[in-house]
Amino acid sequence: MEQSISFGFCRDCMTPRKTSARRCVKCGSPRKAEHPELNELAIAHIDCDAFFASVEKRDNPEIRDKPVIVGGGKRGVVSTCCYIARTYGVRSAMPAFKALELCPHAVVIKPDGEKYARVGRQVRTMMEELTPAVEPISIDEAFLDLNGTEKLHKDTPARTLAKFAKRIEDEVGISVSVGLSYCKYLAKIASDFEKPRGFSIIGKAEALTFLADKPVKMIWGVGPAFERTLHNDGIKLIGQLQQMDEGTLMKRYGSMGQRLYNLSRGIDHRTIERRGGAKSVSHETTFNEDHATADVLVPVLRALSEKVSARLKEKNIAGRTIVLKLKDKEFKSITRNKQLSDPTQLADRIFRTAMSMLEKEINGTKYRLLGVGVSDFADSDRADPMDLVDIDGTRRAEMERAMDKLRGKFGDRAVETGYTFGKGNRGRPKKSDND
Repeated sequence: MEQSISFGFCRDCMTPRKTSARRCVKCGSPRKAEHPELNELAIAHIDCDAFFASVEKRDNPEIRDKPVIVGGGKRGVVSTCCYIARTYGVRSAMPAFKALELCPHAVVIKPDGEKYARVGRQVRTMMEELTPAVEPISIDEAFLDLNGTEKLHKDTPARTLAKFAKRIEDEVGISVSVGLSYCKYLAKIASDFEKPRGFSIIGKAEALTFLADKPVKMIWGVGPAFERTLHNDGIKLIGQLQQMDEGTLMKRYGSMGQRLYNLSRGIDHRTIERRGGAKSVSHETTFNEDHATADVLVPVLRALSEKVSARLKEKNIAGRTIVLKLKDKEFKSITRNKQLSDPTQLADRIFRTAMSMLEKEINGTKYRLLGVGVSDFADSDRADPMDLVDIDGTRRAEMERAMDKLRGKFGDRAVETGYTFGKGNRGRPKKSDND
């Protein structure tokens, strides 16, 4: 194993760099990895660069040098876009019409979820060859803990990660950016630097200084609303939080105050947690026209609840939290959730719980998207116990299980409820990114 190297190494040919020359003496590459703590850090965040767009460019070289938008459609939004498109101001989650106003010559591609999932699994498998300590965050990013892998790979974690990034390019045909640090928080921040094909390092000795001049929104958990709260209190930079004691922050902001205190100082004790699947199962529909009335929304909600239920039963899991998602014609998202006393996988309970939340949102507002999901998973053997109080609920559960048997034998359309019979779902159902 290579021991301490004064100036790091070349990320393209892995040659040790023992001078401060701008280019590698062997291959001439300017891409290098160097840091005083280079050989001491082992927590990484790996993020595929513009993942969907990169896969499409890989599969169609003719669009490699063109701006590419994945997603869109007449009423859709941008799922992702390549870095060329981003130079025109296009961003993920932007309405498609706005993206095409900014970049009218962009190539627009319909998402291919199955293809992206295959590539994502390929990358994930390669990550797990580096270390068993892989914590997926989404289809295209994950945390890795490479502590103790030096003997396995006969190299330092930093060099192992650089080899991995090059292997991804050679074998998968896309690029990744790597953030390396001593904790998850700073590894995630580092991976966002120098994209695409980045390799950024944040060490312990520099953490306080590095964070001091950064905006408070860079702290994990500080969203737009809480950022405004901090700004109203005169706090705009992380360095200001570094000057405040923990008690004061907790008195002002509760448990979030403790997070502000720790993360502003680069303190993050979270460990890498291996996860065996999605955090939630959900389905959603984007309507061809905006809708505000129950006669349209309720049948759609029922159909989506049945899709979620089918996936839960297929996976042999149940969930305790029901999530309702809406998006209005102005693209404003509304999310509501409700926790059940027992986990469920039944369409009836999912639908009725979501319906209780939807009723409060049917107020004349026109919606372009409706979705429902289940999270907070548990084993299916704990799901939907017999309710001696709600006799009707127990009967509906028994009826649903009987319907499942008929559908399993004769197909999904063999039995329908009064909510969905002959009504369709009047939208375009699609799996959520969390499924």
